[in-house]
Amino acid sequence: MNIHKTAIVHPSAKIAGDVEIGPYTVIGEGVTLSKGVKIANHCVLLGNTMVGKNTEIFSSAVVGSIPQDRKYKKDEKTYLEIGERNIIREFVTMNPGTGEGGKTKIGDDNLFMAYSHIAHDCIIGNDCTMANVGTLAGHVTLEDHVVIGGLTAIHQFVRLGKHSIVGGCSKVVQDIPPFSTCDGHPARVYGLNLVGLKRASFSSQTLRDLKKAFKILFFSELTKPTAVEEVKKQITLTPDIEHLLHFVQTSQRGLCS
Repeated sequence: MNIHKTAIVHPSAKIAGDVEIGPYTVIGEGVTLSKGVKIANHCVLLGNTMVGKNTEIFSSAVVGSIPQDRKYKKDEKTYLEIGERNIIREFVTMNPGTGEGGKTKIGDDNLFMAYSHIAHDCIIGNDCTMANVGTLAGHVTLEDHVVIGGLTAIHQFVRLGKHSIVGGCSKVVQDIPPFSTCDGHPARVYGLNLVGLKRASFSSQTLRDLKKAFKILFFSELTKPTAVEEVKKQITLTPDIEHLLHFVQTSQRGLCS
């Protein structure tokens, strides 16, 4: 264990033997740090926060402080769960859930660039990237492999589908479909995230099917229920097509169009 002499670590915090903690960092009572975690200088980790293996937290991040939510009560027991191999850059802020037992949950292998914010009760999958000053309001869900551009704000309760990308400085107030490229103020769908899908080794046939499905769902004048049925008639229901249709059909806030 390598803890700088100026760090303040609560005696009840659970810290693995090889954790590194930098100068002037504060570790609160309910914090758990797993093997291989590295925390730089001037960080603050509070609350019931669990940090998974080999996660690295850079200078001045504040992780686990109480939610910025008027409904939050100080006697509530809420949680922040961070997975493995995440990179949390300078001045990132992450809050636990709201309401007794509420939880913010972050998966593995994500990159949170400087000044990005994860609000209460968010659920983030694996291998997502949030660029500088990206902001998630409460109850936002990111599926796997999502990319959010810098200075982009995501409204509360919005979902972002897997393998989607949102351009910088966007205003996102409705759900972002899986596999899509979205941008704007407010954000709208421009088409497939072709670069990301090719990097993820999607087959040519899958790309053709998704492109056809997008044309029907987002670039025709059909209502969404009719468009979904048309996709089912015209395109083989592979797992990716089924996921796209399920996402469309279960949207509560509506879809970026």
